[in-house]
Amino acid sequence: MPSNLPRFTLRTNQEYIDKIAYIAEKECRTTTKEIEYLIIREIEEYEAEHGKIKLHGKDCKMK
Repeated sequence: MPSNLPRFTLRTNQEYIDKIAYIAEKECRTTTKEIEYLIIREIEEYEAEHGKIKLHGKDCKMK
């Protein structure tokens, strides 16, 4: 079943991709889920240090 979630293209070097895939396999996750986990963890750490990020409206874009 296709997902309605927004897509995000990530371009990085092959070594990082291979290392993320390795970690994902060890953690029983797909590479995509491992990247999502890392993003969530980074956001949580940032918000713990700087406070909750407040977004204004669903079409909020960083400038």
